[in-house]
Amino acid sequence: MPRVFITGLGFVTSIGNDAPTVARNLRELRHGFELYPPFQKPEIPCKVVGTIKGFTTDSTDPEDWTFPSRYRIKRELLRSMAPNGLFAHCAMLQAIEDAGLTEAEISNPQTGLYAASGGSPYLTNHHHERLNKLGVMRCSPLGIVAAIVGTLNFNLVAAFKILGASCGFSSACASSAHALGFAFDELTLGRQQRMFVIGGEDGNVDAILPFAGMRTLSLQGDPNRASRPFDAGRDGFVGTGGATVLVLETGDEVTRRGAKPYAEFLGWGQASDGYNVAISHPEGSGSAAAMNNALRATGIAPEAVNYVNAHATSTLIGDVSEARALRSVFQGAGPGPLVSSTKALTGHGLSLAGAMESAFCALSLREGFVPGNAHLENLDPECAGLNIPRLTVDRPVDIMMKNSSGFGGANVALVFKHV
Repeated sequence: MPRVFITGLGFVTSIGNDAPTVARNLRELRHGFELYPPFQKPEIPCKVVGTIKGFTTDSTDPEDWTFPSRYRIKRELLRSMAPNGLFAHCAMLQAIEDAGLTEAEISNPQTGLYAASGGSPYLTNHHHERLNKLGVMRCSPLGIVAAIVGTLNFNLVAAFKILGASCGFSSACASSAHALGFAFDELTLGRQQRMFVIGGEDGNVDAILPFAGMRTLSLQGDPNRASRPFDAGRDGFVGTGGATVLVLETGDEVTRRGAKPYAEFLGWGQASDGYNVAISHPEGSGSAAAMNNALRATGIAPEAVNYVNAHATSTLIGDVSEARALRSVFQGAGPGPLVSSTKALTGHGLSLAGAMESAFCALSLREGFVPGNAHLENLDPECAGLNIPRLTVDRPVDIMMKNSSGFGGANVALVFKHV
């Protein structure tokens, strides 16, 4: 079966809008949190967001948006985008440049694109209000493709003239991890030679605030304490948006192009909790099964895994569930792999999380470090037994695993290797 490599990355995130900045902030544990102006109202209990810098997308009219001058995007493309589409388009341009791809290598039957996004509740609300107040014929003809789930793949496939496989994924916070796994399958089964995988979210009021109704958002007003995965004092996650793009290619394409990969993508596994629509299984059984399936698929022994980038969002139930899953999988594997959650720096990107944090793993493998678990002051006793570094570990490692979980108990584990 063909080997699969990560050859290009693109970022629009709360901790940076390019790979060097993101790598530096990961290494130095610099977070991207700010007091979010729309949340500074007495009736809104949460205050902190992982904000995207350099972009202004508050208006429902894309012509009012501002973004870094390095990007040139035609007006006709912007008209069908949500904010997450703008973020993803810019990250896509970065990833293409990073991978050194030509136009012919992007647009051909052997190059596909998988994307994940929760759509744009912001634009959905706007267009529904226009429909109800002004009538259907006053609605934008592009409102649907800009707002609904699938907006990323609609826009990116058209804009970049993708001719290979294309699909959108919707499994909540496991969505872009699923996209990566199925893109891997496209490549190893010989159906494609190259896949773009994208995750993106608006990261604004409409995308984040509803989670306060689920009692899952942190109520902390201090950006330095709001996101604390595995900490006894954690009280919920911090929302964020942005986009990340990964370029996956077969080994033959890497050799043909003389590309320098970030990492090898060894394989993946998935499993479900079968337990609750919104809450992880208390014992982490689905997450453990996904990790075991990934290890079996890749032929990697538990003791060979050096680091796990945890899904841990800083919620009371979720972090404990994953800790139990990790102890189950890696019991007896020496001290166990290093474990940290980079959501302590970025916040939780929802459907974006799997792709963004997999790209963090790729950066870490190339640059030879493991990000620490920022803001961890007092380890929750329920998470004891995990090898959680508070500070960054500056040494190369060989094998990393990335965990993702979503509503309904969907769990994904991805395995990456240093090259």
